[in-house]
Amino acid sequence: MDKILLWLAQTPYKDYGIEIASADASFRQYFRLTLGEKTVLLMDASREKNSLAPFLDVTQKLLNAAVNAPKIYEQNLEEGFLILEDFGNVHYLNVLNNTNFKTLYKSAMDEIIKMQNADTTALPLYDKAFLHFEMDLMRTWYLEKKLGFSLDETQAKILADALDAISEVVLSQPQGLFVHRDFHSRNIMLQSDGTIGVIDYQDAMSGAITYDLVSLLKDCYIAFAREDIQTLVLAFRDKKGLHAEDATFIKWFDFMGLQRHIKVLGVFSRLHIRDAKEGYLKDIPLTLHYVLETAKRYEETQLLGKLLEELTSKQ
Repeated sequence: MDKILLWLAQTPYKDYGIEIASADASFRQYFRLTLGEKTVLLMDASREKNSLAPFLDVTQKLLNAAVNAPKIYEQNLEEGFLILEDFGNVHYLNVLNNTNFKTLYKSAMDEIIKMQNADTTALPLYDKAFLHFEMDLMRTWYLEKKLGFSLDETQAKILADALDAISEVVLSQPQGLFVHRDFHSRNIMLQSDGTIGVIDYQDAMSGAITYDLVSLLKDCYIAFAREDIQTLVLAFRDKKGLHAEDATFIKWFDFMGLQRHIKVLGVFSRLHIRDAKEGYLKDIPLTLHYVLETAKRYEETQLLGKLLEELTSKQ
């Protein structure tokens, strides 16, 4: 905190009060600076300074695409601090319910379409190797380290075959689009004027058309009826002007969801085991539900669904 205060003393925000705003799943911390009715956020990324350059680059890409990302007012890359626009503290998760979710999701889908127009130059590619790197987190951190299972040869082949099928479908859909990678209800801010603020995008990549749509509509923190979600998925397709058949686009969406949720089972387990962040354990059941419910729908992944159901039912 001393370094923060020393730096703030050299900025236009030296007279602002400071209080903790939030911390996220990484090692970043956020403080709200207040002077009267004026507020800004201070991002403390001193424990992962290398994340700031990508954050600055992606912020500019989003602003150039008319996405409502936070404006950056001050920066200290040497110490790992930024001062940025404050979108308030109302997340989508605070307000989503059965009455308003369709309207709110449609607004967020419009923001995805804007994000997908952003420049992807120099962004890492969501290629097959990276898709599998992420999915392998489930076996290491969820099945082996959290649940204590070692897969036998037959089980390992079922898993490998399913993951190959998943990545094949993911890569068969339109690629090369800006992917936020974490566009869910905790990273979408609802401002007092009803507009959306987009945050936590520094890990953006270039990838598949359905990734951010899955993050939004198959959120690991809140869920709605599949029938309603499918209607929204197809509405997104129509807004994008794609000519994919209903079943094809739904499958693209579902398999992208399998990739993401398989990864997230590993990520949530790792956050608990490695980083002592127990809060994510309560979000594993919904994430697992998404995987099981979707895997059972498709021939390529039915054996994986049965395997995971068998292993997790023993817990």
